[in-house]
Amino acid sequence: MAGRLLRGVVLSVLVALLAAAGAAGAEASCPATPPDTGATLQVSHAFGPCSPLGGAAAAPSWAGFLADQSSRDASRLLYLDSLAVAGRAYAPIASGRQLLQTPTYVVRARLGTPPQQLLLAVDTSNDAAWIPCSGCAGCPTTTPFKPAASKSYRAVPCGSPACSRAPNPSCSLNSKSCGFSLTYADSSLEAALSEDSLAVANDVVKSYTFGCLQKATGTAAPPQGLLGLGRGPLSFLSQTKDMYEGTFSYCLPSFKSLNFSGTLRLGRKGQPLRIKTTPLLVNPHRSSLYYVGMTGIRVGKKVVPIPPSALAFDPATGAGTVLDSGTMFTRLVAPAYVAVRDEVRHRIRGAPLSSLGGFDTCYNTTVKWPPVTFMFTGMQVTLPADNLVIHSTYGTTSCLAMAAAPDGVNTVLNVIASMQQQNHRILFDVPNGRVGFAREQCTAA
Repeated sequence: MAGRLLRGVVLSVLVALLAAAGAAGAEASCPATPPDTGATLQVSHAFGPCSPLGGAAAAPSWAGFLADQSSRDASRLLYLDSLAVAGRAYAPIASGRQLLQTPTYVVRARLGTPPQQLLLAVDTSNDAAWIPCSGCAGCPTTTPFKPAASKSYRAVPCGSPACSRAPNPSCSLNSKSCGFSLTYADSSLEAALSEDSLAVANDVVKSYTFGCLQKATGTAAPPQGLLGLGRGPLSFLSQTKDMYEGTFSYCLPSFKSLNFSGTLRLGRKGQPLRIKTTPLLVNPHRSSLYYVGMTGIRVGKKVVPIPPSALAFDPATGAGTVLDSGTMFTRLVAPAYVAVRDEVRHRIRGAPLSSLGGFDTCYNTTVKWPPVTFMFTGMQVTLPADNLVIHSTYGTTSCLAMAAAPDGVNTVLNVIASMQQQNHRILFDVPNGRVGFAREQCTAA
């Protein structure tokens, strides 16, 4: 029910805006994406009039993507929740498509010798690295990586350390090379563990280990590769620790901009010298998730009454707050969301309250939205209106761009999502155990 309601609101609130953006993009040529330089990659929104995914960026597909986005967020929340707890008995109740096939942000890279151009989805909560390869049964991509065309490609042999670190590794009797598999709800992926030379911006990662997708069943096959920025042993971050020292930052562009370009900055060089930081917390059961200590939420100048248990970090249950690039709208556990929502409504008293689908705090007239501040250990982040409110067609209705966990979902995670991160430089400094926020206008006008 929650998924259907949220699909309806996203469609009604954002379709016209994005259709207009698509029309504008059709009338005016898309601005050239700036080149990747040094260790800085351009980050593009995966859908929209100027998306690097080309045909997938036409207005109907982009509107369709956003119509499904909140439903996908609900599924993503279940997925993250299942990762957070050791021994969790259930699988995510979501289609593979919702979890894997629709990235929010992508970067460009080159793989092989001579290099073949790729688009890789940016995912901070995933350790996997995979790329659709030629001959893959069930992969929808039109531009697969061609191992036979690369002089530097090699299959990872069975018995190698990398093979033992892969998810569900396997070695058939007829093959000396390592394979692995991933299963998500109704879908599964089979890949050959492989190595090749990966070029990102001006840097080259030699002997980069990834899954070369060979077979996909169900709806999970991604049309592009995945750049896993989690902290697992085969993640991009772990494989490049000698180059980038476990440090990266990004500035995510707003979906409202025709330019759709932010940046992913790898390594310590060029990171903000002055930035508000909070300790990075570690769940030993799922160390890839980027937990932070949220201590409270303020609406205006008032700290709203949230039970401490709703924000507490607990590795045993997986409870706490995580930053995630793959969720669009921030999700709070019910007690936290209700406290924020009720105080926002109180501040805007006198205006007629309405709802649109799953967004339950909307107004059909012009109102002044109070600022909302996320309070973390050692720092606070106040959200500008662009990070807090979504507007309907022609701006006649505005809604608080947050939600509680879906009905019937006993999730324990608060997820700070991409809309609330947009136009901030978010620093992930793993060796020093910190996450930082600095306001940055990464979306071009």
